Amino acid sequence: MGKKELISCRNVSVQYGSLIAVKDVSFSLNEGDYLCIVGANGSGKSTLVKTILGLCRPACGEIVKNCKDIGYLGQQNAAQRDFPATVREVIMSGCVSRNKLPFYSNAEKQRAKEQIYKLGLEKLTKKSFKELSGGQMQRVLLARAFCAASELLVLDEPVNGLDPIITDELYSIVRSRNRDEGLTVLMVSHDIHRAVQNATHILHLNCNAVFFGTSEDYKKTPLYNEMTAVETCSTHACTHCARDCTASHIRLGVYPS
Repeated sequence: MGKKELISCRNVSVQYGSLIAVKDVSFSLNEGDYLCIVGANGSGKSTLVKTILGLCRPACGEIVKNCKDIGYLGQQNAAQRDFPATVREVIMSGCVSRNKLPFYSNAEKQRAKEQIYKLGLEKLTKKSFKELSGGQMQRVLLARAFCAASELLVLDEPVNGLDPIITDELYSIVRSRNRDEGLTVLMVSHDIHRAVQNATHILHLNCNAVFFGTSEDYKKTPLYNEMTAVETCSTHACTHCARDCTASHIRLGVYPS
């Protein structure tokens, strides 16, 4: 018996006025998959995710969702960082989408308690969310997303701006939930190395879908070599291989500073 298909995108295009942000993208996400959406800045990654979540409307095409309980963690903004609530209250709010009642059930309280324990947040539950460090905030918001995500976890560059150690910790947590608990994951990532290391599948966007398949197959493509070259060059300010890496940047629509 095959895996349940949770999301199917069929020839989806998204426009902002005359600007085409996503063009004719098709892919599917099955139960238990861990899909990373990668690509250069401005390639339509976040727009596609917002469209899947119903926050943007496609200009054409169709998105079919066969799941209801979706946890979402987007990029942090100033409003989130200044949210006036305790850590426990923020995590519990992840149950709101599952419950139309004005109070939390015992099962939901237990679910939040489990997430607090699994992410090592027991000592922070009474602290104000806005007093936390950036890494602690993301861990709390991830726990909140897990409370909602019994079927699907959607992450939009959740480690943006975090240091490498915390980044690796969060990737490890998500990978563990996928592999050990079977949670389906859809993540937007700018980190090619970590995306390929953790995900089962890759969708590479450049407005349209230029690759969709397994991570192992993606590693065999010129796209992977070009994207890893861009990452290396951004780390070294493109001073050690200017001629070769500039060609890769130009093909991908990203230019060295």
